[in-house]
Amino acid sequence: MTHEPLAPLGIGLIGLGRHGSRYAKHILADLPDARLVAVSRRGAGEGHGLASAPTVPCYLDYHELIADPHVEAVVVVTPPVLNREICVTVARAKKALLVEKPLAITAENARAIAREARQGGRVMMTAQTLRFDAAVVALRERQAQIGALQYLSVASRMEPHGFSEEIRGFGGRGCLLETGIHLLDLVRVLTEDEVRAVSCEMDVVPPHGAERRIVGRLMTSRGLMCLLDVSRVSSGRIGRIELIGAEGQLSADWCGQRVVQVSAWHDAGEWPIAAAPTVLSTLRAFVRAVREGLPPPVTIEDGKRAVEIAEACYASAQQGGRIVPVEYA
Repeated sequence: MTHEPLAPLGIGLIGLGRHGSRYAKHILADLPDARLVAVSRRGAGEGHGLASAPTVPCYLDYHELIADPHVEAVVVVTPPVLNREICVTVARAKKALLVEKPLAITAENARAIAREARQGGRVMMTAQTLRFDAAVVALRERQAQIGALQYLSVASRMEPHGFSEEIRGFGGRGCLLETGIHLLDLVRVLTEDEVRAVSCEMDVVPPHGAERRIVGRLMTSRGLMCLLDVSRVSSGRIGRIELIGAEGQLSADWCGQRVVQVSAWHDAGEWPIAAAPTVLSTLRAFVRAVREGLPPPVTIEDGKRAVEIAEACYASAQQGGRIVPVEYA
């Protein structure tokens, strides 16, 4: 008995800014199992769609894209302040969803999206793209070689972005949601545990301004400690995870694309990593989950929990770095 091959998945893309354009490029050129059937962007009423694919319909109103019968799955790459309304609409339309991180700008909005996702019955995935970085993947493959994890350190330092808060769309919040959200997600992945409490300090605490520097500690349910360092104040980029285990230490540098292991008992060394586009890997995982009916590798619940940890970090900073429990709902 032969089976007819599945038709390419019809994807509608909402958001064609700098990051959304990366998604469009990969869907058009690198995903044989999917096709871009519609896009939505601000200014579409003036005829501005995709220059590389002018025949793809471009909607001014994203509701029309979601309602398009050719759209089976929706990819949302918009300023996160818009995510709640868009994601809820997708879930209620019973269509698959991939939404760029952060899932939302507040824990309340993230929980609202998660509630609708549970009722939607379709594949719903948060694009925590750093999980798919080759250096991070290699680190996870070697993690068992350093023995029982004692504590970890995560850092993301980037240059100032130069955009207004209105353009960025983070609701007055800054780099913790923008880039630090990756690290909050990875702590859960690497420890296989939940963050139960945080203590954080920021250079400026929203709503008095968007933070550009955060230092903090995250404590997991089993008592592991994670040191957190996120900033947008200096030239050049650093992205690093350091795992300190009972039998060695392991670090991944996703900006320099290498993994380093230090150990007195096991093989030590440094390994360069071949970089691969994380957006493409994320899209491939999403399309496979939708077409094959598999659970997504990063769920909406995962995205929600990262935002809930961030919410606790903001609460701690508002209280001068006091230890604050993370509230999950």
